Amino acid sequence: MDDAIITVTFLQRLRNTTAKSHEALESLPISKKITDPEVTLPEYKAYLQLMYGVVYDTEALVLHVLETIMPDIESRRKTTAIAKDLAAIGAVLPQTGSPLQKAEYTGDTAFALGVMYVVEGSSLGGRVIYKNIETSLGLNESNGASYFAGYGGTTGSKWKSFIDVLTGYADEHECEDEIIAGANFAFDAIKEHLS
Repeated sequence: MDDAIITVTFLQRLRNTTAKSHEALESLPISKKITDPEVTLPEYKAYLQLMYGVVYDTEALVLHVLETIMPDIESRRKTTAIAKDLAAIGAVLPQTGSPLQKAEYTGDTAFALGVMYVVEGSSLGGRVIYKNIETSLGLNESNGASYFAGYGGTTGSKWKSFIDVLTGYADEHECEDEIIAGANFAFDAIKEHLS
């Protein structure tokens, strides 16, 4: 089997195996509200404050594990963007809540890639949320919505470069199950945190 087929098969398996956890996270009332055209500023503030904990933990626990395999890891930091957004909309910076730390995070590179798959994947969904927040609340990248603006026009290429690292690592180290475990862990931990 050639590498392209292995990659597609693994990515499909990753998506299929995490689909239930992903759907459970997206079906939370707070997750639905953030994409609702009638979202209010207090609801947006609450969502951002919760996401700050997720992103903070990702940066504290996961990024350093991946720095040797992801040369652009520093450009993927987002706590500063959320802090800037919270300040712009008059919200306080929350206590982090440690959604990833309080669960059993392993520190393993493959597991960390699975966690990062969820967090980086949220940048794709963030573009949809950004459009809704911009239309519904009048916020934009320079005024309260920089986190959801994500990587802007380079969001697609940043995602592709991450997927290349993920699939390359999975192929080289034969660690698909560990990556999938990390992704399911992240979906479940974030769901619990947002609940």
